[in-house]
Amino acid sequence: MNIAINEMIETIRMVQVENLDIRTVTMGISLLDCADKDFDKMNKRVYEKITTYAKDLKEVAEKAEKEFGIPIINKRISITPVAELLGHATKEQAVELAKTLDRAAVTLGVDFIGGFSALIHKGLSNGDQTLLDALPEALSVTERVCASVSVASTRSGINMDAVKRMGMIIKEAADRTKHKNGLACAKLVVFCNAVEDNPFMAGAFHGAGEGEVVLNVGVSGPGVVLNALKRYPDADLGEVADIIKKTAFKITRAGELIGRIVAERLNVPFGIMDLSLAPTNAQNDSVAEILEEIGLERVGTHGTIAALALMNDAVKKGGAMASSYVGGLSGAFIPVSEDNGMIRGIIDNSLTLSKLEAMTCVCSVGLDMIALTGDVTPATLSAIIADEAAIGMINKKTTAVRVIPVPGKKEGEMVEFGGLLGRAPVMGVNPYSSEKMIKRGGRIPAPLQSLIN
Repeated sequence: MNIAINEMIETIRMVQVENLDIRTVTMGISLLDCADKDFDKMNKRVYEKITTYAKDLKEVAEKAEKEFGIPIINKRISITPVAELLGHATKEQAVELAKTLDRAAVTLGVDFIGGFSALIHKGLSNGDQTLLDALPEALSVTERVCASVSVASTRSGINMDAVKRMGMIIKEAADRTKHKNGLACAKLVVFCNAVEDNPFMAGAFHGAGEGEVVLNVGVSGPGVVLNALKRYPDADLGEVADIIKKTAFKITRAGELIGRIVAERLNVPFGIMDLSLAPTNAQNDSVAEILEEIGLERVGTHGTIAALALMNDAVKKGGAMASSYVGGLSGAFIPVSEDNGMIRGIIDNSLTLSKLEAMTCVCSVGLDMIALTGDVTPATLSAIIADEAAIGMINKKTTAVRVIPVPGKKEGEMVEFGGLLGRAPVMGVNPYSSEKMIKRGGRIPAPLQSLIN
């Protein structure tokens, strides 16, 4: 009885004081049976299937939120990579399908719909080509559609032709939304080792290995971890890891409880728990501040990677004890624009683009929500993607790039993206060119680590 009361009081504190929330419940929906040579028929089927399966998603999630007192910040949908439906479509039809997805998201009241995506880590199909042609326009004329492109994997190597193309696409998408500080790029992720059950945007899609429909949950709690560490200022690093592990256990258990209830009430299978610590711009809800509480004067200084590795591993260990169905990305996100501590580190010249890149070796994803100068070239964007893809490929982990070249902005300026996407200081890039390498194209072969059979 006392244990139950103590746990209830602790959960109330985590919600009211420490920013505990369910970051997202994401319904994954297969659209494979919507494919049709007749585009109008396919377009209609896509809209009808999404709005049928997810018609109660928002209502059920909001009822569970009120019933249990734990906020569910986002209600989202992920779908089959759209390129798989576009084999007979034109670029204009692909843009029209993006608008249909946007309309479905508005109808349902969900925050985002992810899966305007292509898996091209080894080559391009006709549908992949059509989707890439449509990407800049599709992202600029929609509000809630998110896209991702897989350009590399440990098993296939890096498709450098695709990497080159993505640099140009990012640049064009930014230019098309220059009146919004290049906001279209905030809805586009370039992956190495993309996962099929990721509930977080902008990289969510419903992979080929998934079922007809599923509910995946992403839980978050940097503020809870930060406050737990503040209660033990003299703990050694082994004890710090144990504190984070126990806290992650509690966060995950609360998240899975809510997720399973929502899935049961929607009459869909429960999929996975993504254990990622995802920060917000709320006070004390920062991954960077956790690293500083561990003992860094400012994130980005020497020791940052060691502290991040400690934290990331402890989160995974604690979450894996709380749930048998861990998936997605599961680790720690370091999105610059969404983390006040990261922003402060850049402003104070402690955190650099090179250090952020190095940090991705030990965290769950990659360069995330980073504003770059507007004059960055497509070749440099491609080279940044290639570096991140190499980290993921060699280390057999997911890495990603979500960068925003902000038209007209220079290094040191601050840009606002609004809402959950926050704000970011514009970062400069290395002035020396990588264009000759990017022009070579071809494929970087898969590493020796791929030979695991």
